[in-house]
Amino acid sequence: GGLPMVNDMLLRFGAPGIKYVLELCADRRCHPIAFYCTAGKDRTGVIAALILKLCGVSTEPIVQDYTLSANVYAEMNDHQAMVGALSQRNLDPKTFLGAPAYVMQDTLDALEEEYGSVEAYLEWIGFNKEQQQALRDACMKE
Repeated sequence: GGLPMVNDMLLRFGAPGIKYVLELCADRRCHPIAFYCTAGKDRTGVIAALILKLCGVSTEPIVQDYTLSANVYAEMNDHQAMVGALSQRNLDPKTFLGAPAYVMQDTLDALEEEYGSVEAYLEWIGFNKEQQQALRDACMKE
């Protein structure tokens, strides 16, 4: 349950949106590019993790990077709207606004277990090998 389940649902049911963002990121004509979401850790974190894994980054630094979002709302002056929205749905803001390391670790472990690799997951969502190479090139070559 909790945030790892949210990420699993994102990977499954958000596949069309993930594919679209990756297509934009793979297209150098769209660069420079930024992608983000409300808290900057769930959708953004999963997409960043997919790109980083595809580019050969090991899991540990991806997990460490994800945890940097843990205090994003604590550092903002106005976070009442998000806390209020979560509270109205009986969701604990401390849980859903946090970014503990185990969440990204569990997400990447589950992705490997379910699909075998990030590349295989990307194939599953329709982001083929040619597109994957274009994304690598867009991120790693000048």
